[in-house]
Amino acid sequence: MSFAIATQSVSLRFNRLSAKPCRASSSRRTFAVRMQASAAAAPPASGEIKDKNAELAINAIRFLSIDGVNKANSGHPGLPMGCAPMSYVLFKDFMTADPKDITWLSRDRFVLSAGHGSMLHYSLLHLMGYDMGIEDLKQFRQWGSKTPGHPENFLTKGIEVTTGPLGQGIANAVGLAVAEKHLAARYNKPGMDLIDNYTYVIMGDGCNMEGISSEAASLAGHWGLGKLIALYDDNRISIDGHTDISFTEDVAARYEAMGWHVQHVADGNHDIDGLRAAIENAKSVTDKPSLIKVSTLIGYGSPNKADSHDVHGAPLGPDETAATREYLNWPYGEFEVPQEAYDEFSAFAKRGQEAHAAWDKMAAEYAQKYPEEWAEVQSISTGKLPDNWEDSLPSFTSEDKGLATRLHSQTMLNALAPAIPGFLGGSADLAPSNMTLMKMFGDFQKDSPEERNVRFGVREHAMGAISNGLALYAPGLVPYCATFFIFSDYMRNAMRMSALSEAGVIYVMTHDSIGLGEDGPTHQPIEHLASFRAMPNMLTIRPGDGNETAGAYKAAVLNANAQNPKGIKRPSTLVFSRQGMPNMDTTSIDGTMKGAYPVVECANPDIILIGTGSELSMAVEAGKKLEAEGKKVRVVSMPCWELFEEQPQSYKDSVLTPGVAKVSVEAGSTFGWQKYVGEKGIAIGVDDFGASAPAPILYEKYGITVDAVVDAAKSLC
Repeated sequence: MSFAIATQSVSLRFNRLSAKPCRASSSRRTFAVRMQASAAAAPPASGEIKDKNAELAINAIRFLSIDGVNKANSGHPGLPMGCAPMSYVLFKDFMTADPKDITWLSRDRFVLSAGHGSMLHYSLLHLMGYDMGIEDLKQFRQWGSKTPGHPENFLTKGIEVTTGPLGQGIANAVGLAVAEKHLAARYNKPGMDLIDNYTYVIMGDGCNMEGISSEAASLAGHWGLGKLIALYDDNRISIDGHTDISFTEDVAARYEAMGWHVQHVADGNHDIDGLRAAIENAKSVTDKPSLIKVSTLIGYGSPNKADSHDVHGAPLGPDETAATREYLNWPYGEFEVPQEAYDEFSAFAKRGQEAHAAWDKMAAEYAQKYPEEWAEVQSISTGKLPDNWEDSLPSFTSEDKGLATRLHSQTMLNALAPAIPGFLGGSADLAPSNMTLMKMFGDFQKDSPEERNVRFGVREHAMGAISNGLALYAPGLVPYCATFFIFSDYMRNAMRMSALSEAGVIYVMTHDSIGLGEDGPTHQPIEHLASFRAMPNMLTIRPGDGNETAGAYKAAVLNANAQNPKGIKRPSTLVFSRQGMPNMDTTSIDGTMKGAYPVVECANPDIILIGTGSELSMAVEAGKKLEAEGKKVRVVSMPCWELFEEQPQSYKDSVLTPGVAKVSVEAGSTFGWQKYVGEKGIAIGVDDFGASAPAPILYEKYGITVDAVVDAAKSLC
């Protein structure tokens, strides 16, 4: 059950406004009057932090954040000012991480889900001894800096995940906690807890308004993620103003109903002991994730802007900053931090380095005692793939039965699962349709966390974001997640965040076109291929048979492991059919890895036909008809535009020879194909929402047929 950690009731809080000894400045009087007029649910605006060293350190966090936002003339100072006390307690007393080695596998993870308050995180990294100097803080939100507007894991050491879109961070944190629970169950041995870390989160009202947080929190409760602890900054302010204009639910009750352990620290501005006790209590609950609702004042200490939307997303400015310095008795200049504040945080680095050294000693003993398990842990922790893993991928000939590529996908998943220790994943309640079950493993559940099939339920958005957390927990974790291609719309933001944050997630998307038939336009993806091809750092691969499906998975795994010309991790969207198609003798894994290649070669063609996915065989059949009429035809399979664009120009010209007429055929939007067929070429596809009918009828009605390809080609040559 939920309970509050507070020493005084709500009705008595405002009697504490003058409890803190201070000179009677005008800014203090103004602040007290403003806060007396606030809603009764607000914590006290004025009070006393008895530990003066703690108060000094907390104010150091506040003013580094204030000064950074002011210098940039852009940013969100209010959250850091309100969250400084809980951040101080968390990092000083609980977080265990080594600022000199951000790759240590068993470090605690911290996620600022309310990523707009990024100066809070940067200030903490600086004070904790990470690679974050004062000069870096002065470059907040500037070109080329390591302190961007929102936390970016690929840019800043010590940032675990990229946050900003509200709710993504808490969902990522669920993924991080799943990774810990799963790997601990697989590899920990008696007396050797090789994987043993907490995931801590600071989230805000906006995170809790976004539906993704409920999706992810529901799963966290179901899975019993006891090492996930979220501190909810209950400051009751959003951009529009006080949240009571749109958000009046009992958030704590919602989380309790989802199986979380819930507490409330009523005075997050001053109650350091209460914050400390709440986190201790949360750690003692091992079978549930914990939510600690911490009531704070956004912009605490600002006499004229605290507890208002004015402090949410704009600098305080020089006058209000001066008034805040006066109110909080902060005599130091811009970006100036007294040594005593640094000393207050020295325990963090000492605790982390000692824990890391002890872990290294244990790991050496573990490696001696459990060499096979240690080899797998090394693969997961470093990202080094096992030798010859790709040999597990099968190949096919035209003698093999033609199948839907979603069925070939299932074959690849089950081939890769035993070959790659970090391979795990699942689907959004569509496993029998997506064909995503690994048959040799059971389900990851609260009481069977060692298993590798993840049941996400009908929660596409959280599924994508949780998969990002899994991918970012360790370099060698390769998560996949699956749904119908049309429902990628539900998790598009999470997929974009995969690409942005270099999270090597494999997105398994089935039922890829009008070929799914009778379900109709609500389920038929049209613009989706074009939209993901437009997404930076995302591979979109639509294979045309079994060999190309194997090639798609090889490309996806290698790119998830940063083995590409850019040297960065890339997610992949693998797009598979519902309907069957023949296997070909001329398709190949190697050809697929190049993005486009001839499956019917011709040295000096009159026409080049380009096909993808289920339409590749259609292009081949059209080529045969044209050859019978005396035309010289090259047929090109083009499963991945992005991989093709990375080939040398000489290779690209040899495949899509300039000056030769071209026709493309793909059962999706024709948007973008003009780049490859040229201004005089023809792109055959679907440019409306589809319809409900059997698939063969739809292909005929939309003119996606062998005869249509032949006619288009003959009109050009």
